[in-house]
Amino acid sequence: MTTPTPALPPVLATDPTSESLIEYPSKFPIKVMGENVDGYVHAITAIAVQFDPAFDASTIELRDSKGGKYLGVTITVTATSRAQLDELYRTLSTHPMVKVVL
Repeated sequence: MTTPTPALPPVLATDPTSESLIEYPSKFPIKVMGENVDGYVHAITAIAVQFDPAFDASTIELRDSKGGKYLGVTITVTATSRAQLDELYRTLSTHPMVKVVL
């Protein structure tokens, strides 16, 4: 005789935030890599502000690559939902100046 598998409670079955290991709201660092060109940091900052209007640009961390051709930019946003983070990653990843988002 087999035991039926219990159904998930309705909240867990329909709420995508229930699957997240992140507690919202929280500070969330994102590393963005791109070529070290004029306007790159400003473009990343503008995107951060678009998703986190209270974004503090003074928290940005910059790191040049060994040869100086690339620049790593770490932004720390206030994450309010998984959907917000997903869309932020998607927006950063599709920006023409961005090579990698971690």
